[in-house]
Amino acid sequence: MAEKPNFVIILTDDQGYADVGCYGSPDIRTPRLDAMADEGVKFTNFYAQPICGPSRAALMTGCYPMRVAERGSTKQVHTILHSKEITIAEILKTQGYATACFGKWDLAKHSQSDFFPDLFPTRQGFDYFFGTPTSNDRVANLYRNEKLIEPKANMATLTERYTDEAISFMRKHKDEPFFVYLPHTMPHTRLDASLRFKGKSKRGLYGDVIEEIDFNVGRILDAVHELDLAKNTYVIFTSDNGPWLSKNKEHADGHLPRDHGGSAGPLRSGKVSTFEGGVRVPCIVWGPGRVPAGKTCDAIVSTLDVLPTFAALAGGETPADRVIDGEDIRHLFGGEFDKANADKTHFYYLRMHLQAVRQGKWKLHLPREIEPIGAAPFSRNPHIPIADRIGFPKPFLVDLEADLAETTDVSEQHPHVVKRLLALAESMREDLGDFDRVGKNMRFFDLNGLRPTKPPVPVAHKPHSSKRSKEIER
Repeated sequence: MAEKPNFVIILTDDQGYADVGCYGSPDIRTPRLDAMADEGVKFTNFYAQPICGPSRAALMTGCYPMRVAERGSTKQVHTILHSKEITIAEILKTQGYATACFGKWDLAKHSQSDFFPDLFPTRQGFDYFFGTPTSNDRVANLYRNEKLIEPKANMATLTERYTDEAISFMRKHKDEPFFVYLPHTMPHTRLDASLRFKGKSKRGLYGDVIEEIDFNVGRILDAVHELDLAKNTYVIFTSDNGPWLSKNKEHADGHLPRDHGGSAGPLRSGKVSTFEGGVRVPCIVWGPGRVPAGKTCDAIVSTLDVLPTFAALAGGETPADRVIDGEDIRHLFGGEFDKANADKTHFYYLRMHLQAVRQGKWKLHLPREIEPIGAAPFSRNPHIPIADRIGFPKPFLVDLEADLAETTDVSEQHPHVVKRLLALAESMREDLGDFDRVGKNMRFFDLNGLRPTKPPVPVAHKPHSSKRSKEIER
């Protein structure tokens, strides 16, 4: 039987599409990521979700966040992943893998102290956890497995320490298949970098943080080589969503040394937006001998595809008792781009609201109000530029090959495309749901009685108070 491959996922937090040299960054040095792309496949149409908790839920389950069950059968801003959901780690465990998570979890409640310990990584398929429950908005409490070992950890040390722990785990388990999930705390703010990198980037502290991540990606790849595992290991590098533009002067694309948010480059908008800049992220897949060198893949791919692909590569199967949204893309990892699914469709949800649909080069923004109720608490969205806080009175069709900035509506020239994409959107509403309906395949494990008719959300808070706006999404 063929040897089972090892898997490493390196996930950054709020790193924009253009915050890597090979994706166009003019002032952030990323030599190791650039070399990784030269030795592997760079994906140019790789999608995550608009915000961090749902993005992690999608990666771990292979499902749109709207589909997965949450504790208490509510739909939180940040997914509280139900224990009966099945993660990549749980699938790989059935195939004899050693599994570990190093970094930010964010699926047991979006809090550094008030979270559900029984939903930690160690209860969701991971043998080992070294990291922090959620974002480092003010502090990062550090845990080893389920024990708090360091309250208010020094954030400047986290990137290196996560990497140290990941490499140690790889060494320990080099003689058996392993899955390492490395979701970095950075570059989510608060930003910090170690002394070796602080003050070195032209792009200020944000650049320092990315350049330190780049260095530590290189350490992972070097360790794979040193352990003589390069020909049997896949390493994926990507980000959980687009750049946090509200951390930049006047919500501009990050470019100033004092900007603490990233850059989406040619893409419109950023984090907490369903414009391309909010959800299209860098992605590099590396695996000498398994992944061809120096290739670029323009096919539509997403974090949803990771679970079924890893399951297939490991000789396992995706869960048969539930809908999985991702698809097996082993052929794309192997450079067979001509076998890409030409009909693949990507659906853009912001919270409970289906806002756009893409197939091929065509992206259709669905009609919506300027402050859509289904996107609450992001209906009046302070995270994105004012120019992007817009509604669409009618379907707005974009040719993404010609218009990455999503400025021009070509719906009148292509009514047949609009009709097709509207039908796909309606089909997804029936299957998965929208803010005003529950789809037939939306999962609830804690329901007592009838399924709800609308997605159940927690009791609303006043959305525009200064205290609440700070708590909405960090």
